[in-house]
Amino acid sequence: MHLARGKLVIRNATSEDAEVLCKWWNDSRVMEHAGFPLGLGTTTQKIISELATDDRDHRRLLIEIDSMPVGEMSYRRKDGNAAEIGIKICDFNEQNKGYGTIFLSMLIAYLFKEMDYEKIVLDTNMKNTRAQHVYESIGFKKVAVNTNSWKNQTGELQSSIDYELNRDNFFAKKAV
Repeated sequence: MHLARGKLVIRNATSEDAEVLCKWWNDSRVMEHAGFPLGLGTTTQKIISELATDDRDHRRLLIEIDSMPVGEMSYRRKDGNAAEIGIKICDFNEQNKGYGTIFLSMLIAYLFKEMDYEKIVLDTNMKNTRAQHVYESIGFKKVAVNTNSWKNQTGELQSSIDYELNRDNFFAKKAV
């Protein structure tokens, strides 16, 4: 995959990206909202091995601004004709600039138009109100609130929100 809109690019992550992914995934500040306040503790070699398993139904993606990596996205097929997605803008200097909404809209449009998915699902930590605002602005609807449903690495109970977006609602809301 290679999607571009002006200076923004979404592309397949490759083994050459493993080092930057490793840096981000081991950074506690980047990974805290995903439930890993200590980082993942992974290695570049392990990430290279994981990237080698990516296929049409499960793909890790790199996001770039002006050819510089600033974060990551992913998608994977779920039950039926649904895809689960995720996004992290890992470069803190590029957060809160509206890029997440644009990157998500680009990926979602691709998944609906080119991959023929009918529904996109995702979840987020209840504390991540910035992400909730972005998801809802795109058209995602809350389908479940999971109170104290899991523990992070340090054993702290966490709550999450499940969202979904169907094809018709997305295209009715966005002119993509």
